[in-house]
Amino acid sequence: MKGDVNDTLRENGTDAVRERHDRAHRYNGPVDRTTDGKGVELADFYAYMPMHTYIFAPAREMWPASSVNARAPPVALTDTHGNPVLNDEGKQVYVPANSWLDKHHPVEQMTWAPGLPMIVADRLISNGGWIERRGVNCFNLYKLPELKLGDAARAGPWLEHVQNIYGDQAQHIIAWLAQRTQRPQEKINHALVLGGLQGIGKDTLLEPVKHAVGPWNFTEVTPQHLLGRFNGFVKSTILRVSEARDLGDINRYAFYDHMKAYTAAPPDVLRVDEKNLREYSVLNCCGVIITTNHKADGIYLPADDRRHYVAWSDSTKENFAADYWKALWRWYGDDGGYGHVAAYLASLDISAFDPKAPPLKTPAFWDIVDANQAPEDAELADVLDKLHNPAATTLTRVQNEATGDFETWMRDRKNRRQIPYRFEQCGYVPVRNEAAKDGLWVINDKRQVVYAKMSLSLRERLEAAETLARWGK
Repeated sequence: MKGDVNDTLRENGTDAVRERHDRAHRYNGPVDRTTDGKGVELADFYAYMPMHTYIFAPAREMWPASSVNARAPPVALTDTHGNPVLNDEGKQVYVPANSWLDKHHPVEQMTWAPGLPMIVADRLISNGGWIERRGVNCFNLYKLPELKLGDAARAGPWLEHVQNIYGDQAQHIIAWLAQRTQRPQEKINHALVLGGLQGIGKDTLLEPVKHAVGPWNFTEVTPQHLLGRFNGFVKSTILRVSEARDLGDINRYAFYDHMKAYTAAPPDVLRVDEKNLREYSVLNCCGVIITTNHKADGIYLPADDRRHYVAWSDSTKENFAADYWKALWRWYGDDGGYGHVAAYLASLDISAFDPKAPPLKTPAFWDIVDANQAPEDAELADVLDKLHNPAATTLTRVQNEATGDFETWMRDRKNRRQIPYRFEQCGYVPVRNEAAKDGLWVINDKRQVVYAKMSLSLRERLEAAETLARWGK
């Protein structure tokens, strides 16, 4: 392990680090000059015309007009030649600060778009992407990281920590994190799942990464928050979903479906819904990290998933010496570790890393898949085998063939919401009857859902359902 770290560091000598760092940060565009520590100035504000409120650029926060006027003095009007405008009494004419901003610092939209300047001129963003339009401005809420880079060749303690926890899986994890640091504007089409027992240092692993991408670009949420209405968290270079567990059977499926838009693109643009703000569009380029201490009762993953790389650690907190954590955190804070890790991630050669390719399905991935297979799936598959795996079938037919505990489970009304998932796991999906308002099929004088083989085409599924409805078998 030590040799692997040293080999990596040798590939990142000082000259190579600086050259790759310069190349990696060219995406940042013009430097944001609103963070020079001059307090609150009129030039720090932009008038957001759709809501007639004002963006305080250094913090990317919304202010009402009254607050702007309380901090910025009235502005003396001048004509086109720079001469003061006087009233009938010969006195200088002043206007409130917010009125001056409405005319001289307006923006027609706001978004969040890494890789673009703070003011995106002559462009508007919509659900489908960018619209070219002269004379308009879009305010970019993305804010560059401000951490001063250190020496990539001194990032060894962090690299060793990653490898101590995840071993052979560390290489993919580090490349994923480097992609987030170097190319935040480029969507990576799979999430990282970092699993293992509590106390092994998953949070410690991510702490310098947070500083590398900018703490304001690193958002932490719970699974329950993700399922809620407000989704300002999509404005993240890295979106960490912490402690994914105890979601309940149905919520685990809902969580998986809900995450599809965040873990991969398309969609290329997402709508942001934040409290007390009108919705607006942002680029879909957040990278998702899911951390969990639980493999069996954590997230749901189907066998055909292409959106998650699962890294699992067998380490325990007893594997680490008593002073291990103090030494590592001291290196982070006192010895410039944050800057060294940021420099390493910013300069690492990731030309061989394909952010759009499906990730490797690790042994831990299959462990999660297997853990999510309910016993009812196997029992349903057995009944379908007894029915000779028909092109289409109904719940009633399955119930009539079921026996024992599975029959009891099938007839228990509280399990009805799970039944479509059980059929789907066995390769069957519902077929809607477009001729009926409720979408059900009348079979033997009873309205029923018809399930057809997923492997059939849409037309073949419909034909199978019609045949079943016609003959009642």
